[in-house]
Amino acid sequence: MLFNSLHFVLFFPLVVAAYFLLPFKYRWAFLLGASYYFYMCWKPEYVLLLLFSTLIDYYAGVQIGKSANPRKRKLLLCLSLGTNLGTLFLFKYFNFLNASMRACFDHFNIFYNVPMFELLLPVGISFYTFQTMSYVIDVYRGEQQAEKHLGLFALYVTFFPQLVAGPIERSTALMPQFYERHSFDWHRTLDGLKIMLWGFFKKIVIADRLAGYVNQVYNDPAGADGINLLMATYFFAFQIYCDFSGYSDIAVGAAKVLGYRLMSNFERPYLAQSIAEFWKRWHISLSTWFKDYLYIPLGGKRVAKWRWCFNLFLVFLVSGLWHGANWTFVVWGALHGFYLVFSILTGNLRDKLKHALALDRLPSLVKIFRVAITFHLVLLAWIFFRANHMSDALLIIEKVFHAFSGAVLPAMAKLIAMHDLLFLLALLALMNFYERFQSSLRTFLQNRLVAVALASVLFWGIVVWGAFNNQQFIYFQF
Repeated sequence: MLFNSLHFVLFFPLVVAAYFLLPFKYRWAFLLGASYYFYMCWKPEYVLLLLFSTLIDYYAGVQIGKSANPRKRKLLLCLSLGTNLGTLFLFKYFNFLNASMRACFDHFNIFYNVPMFELLLPVGISFYTFQTMSYVIDVYRGEQQAEKHLGLFALYVTFFPQLVAGPIERSTALMPQFYERHSFDWHRTLDGLKIMLWGFFKKIVIADRLAGYVNQVYNDPAGADGINLLMATYFFAFQIYCDFSGYSDIAVGAAKVLGYRLMSNFERPYLAQSIAEFWKRWHISLSTWFKDYLYIPLGGKRVAKWRWCFNLFLVFLVSGLWHGANWTFVVWGALHGFYLVFSILTGNLRDKLKHALALDRLPSLVKIFRVAITFHLVLLAWIFFRANHMSDALLIIEKVFHAFSGAVLPAMAKLIAMHDLLFLLALLALMNFYERFQSSLRTFLQNRLVAVALASVLFWGIVVWGAFNNQQFIYFQF
């Protein structure tokens, strides 16, 4: 079920109403059934895969919690990790690896006859497998008590607001909330609905309207000129931000209406002054997952500098592969890994240059420069993320850089012609300003007339400018 569908608009109020009308002891079962229904609206038979993963991880967690035998605990951990990663590999990466091997063997004229599997990628598989793996790892580490209630554990795995595209919640944060008694609260409900409304605006109005232009250009890079490709690349940066952060806002808001707290997944990432800071602001639940369960176990930065660089690069290479079974995603992750390694290796040189040029006296100018450089490094990587094939990505980069030197005036003319899209991006900037200074404007924003006016602007903005084509969220494919 898509958040941006009439189905969800009918589904969500009914779930909220029934949830608060039911006695507390039955609510978990109702919410679990609603979550399974939410997932089964996509493809009913794939709920069996979700059930299988849930049962394996429940069993592994309980048995690890009971056992004091290190060898048995490690075997149970391997059972969980092997099952989850094996399932992920089969459905998401087998055909990618198989096709890559076939291309390699064909290059050397070697016979290769391993068949491809006709498997549909289960929606949200990368998200719920990482969520359940983190639970078992936490139980193994002694950071989380094993959950004995199968139904509540299943609800942790399938909680519908964040099931398909996160945030990837830790069991230590979400599981205890299922034991809390939530009463209906108008203030909390209105706050949650406002967050959802902003998420719908970002998705339906901004992301989906930008998608029309971006898809047209990126799906035919050979037929597009450098200026159109340049504009499409800028627009894609805001499309993917509004698409994914819009989903996260709807998830956080929906959970809040029901009384649950989900982590914030974005914090104005395009205002980051470095790539390291960007990853503290973008897809926070995934970046912290990789930090806690891969980067730190590898040694983090508590090792020799070369090993530290290797750890960072490997984490981002894996992160790229997590996003999709395509070499474009691998290169995207490798680019971000390279940015971070380059930043570490040139840190002292950049500090000396900064002091030599007396840039300490111009902190605002330095900040603007750093934000601009960081954004454009991210933008370059987005080309690989969005391109359909590696050949397309390389062609786009060639055309963009070839046209960039003389593209300022033509690009300005095209931007002016796209005044409707520019207006939407201006609204996005205004809302980011609002988020940045929300605490300072608390008294002003608590005024009911102001709150109603802001909500009305967003609602009518969705009605007037919304692209109601049920376009899937980008991160559903991961």
